[in-house]
Amino acid sequence: MGAMGLRNGGSLRENLESALAAGADSSGEEAFTPEERMLLRNILRLRTLRVEDVMIPRADIVAADAETPLAGLIRAFLASGHSRMPIYRESLDDPLGMVHIKDLMALIASRASQAAGGVAEAPDAPLPLGAVDLSQPVGEAEILRPVLFVPPSMPASDLIARMKADRMQIALVIDEYGGTDGLVTLEDLIETVLGDIEDEHDQAEEAMIAPDPEGGWIADARIDLDELAEVVGPDLNVDELEEEDVDTLGGLIYTLVGRIPQRGEHIAPPEIPALAFEILDADPRRVSRVRVYYRHPRDGEQQT
Repeated sequence: MGAMGLRNGGSLRENLESALAAGADSSGEEAFTPEERMLLRNILRLRTLRVEDVMIPRADIVAADAETPLAGLIRAFLASGHSRMPIYRESLDDPLGMVHIKDLMALIASRASQAAGGVAEAPDAPLPLGAVDLSQPVGEAEILRPVLFVPPSMPASDLIARMKADRMQIALVIDEYGGTDGLVTLEDLIETVLGDIEDEHDQAEEAMIAPDPEGGWIADARIDLDELAEVVGPDLNVDELEEEDVDTLGGLIYTLVGRIPQRGEHIAPPEIPALAFEILDADPRRVSRVRVYYRHPRDGEQQT
């Protein structure tokens, strides 16, 4: 065993895993920052993930029937905030393809232009959008694009490569009986490595932390440690934790346990002797919600 826990004659993967486990090198300095450690571990873990580990379950898929009028599809896009919408016939078990919101807007703009008698020659002229018939079913509008169909057991890394090769960003997960089991996007796959990615349309939750009637607090894992310490008090010593180079509760938990914990798991780290954490919501990529509570009830507090 060499410096940083490297094994003589070990494979590159084994040596990297040993280095990540060892932490500090022979000089006593950390070889990787917590963020680098998270990325490297997620990359190594990627080959063990299957599509079923990262997919959106069937019950949570936002899709539209082929008979949905264009006006209804616009409302569905507005309500969901998605840019791509699966289209099916009668049920999700008979998918036809998907619609990209850009194609829908291009169709409406083109028809409005035609209704105006060819305003394409005058780009500053207003488009008479009211003249566009939005009652046409989406299945007849000729804007459907194909989607990938993949099995739940497909390695996530293989799907990334296939999406890249086929230039597609969503895939429907089909079970052994031909039914739709779920949906996975390229963003979901990328987040298995980089963590949660939010864009300008994602709405932040109003409260990052709130009291729990059973004792303690319910916190968003993205809460800043300084903000958490203001609520919890001196039992969470942020000054000591700054040496770990973490900024959020989720990052702290990952650093303390060296992995992404499972939902329902209780964590009582020796580094924070007064507090414990219950994982309320998590998936293979990240922790989302955490209950922070005292290991021993305080005066006037009922602990469970």
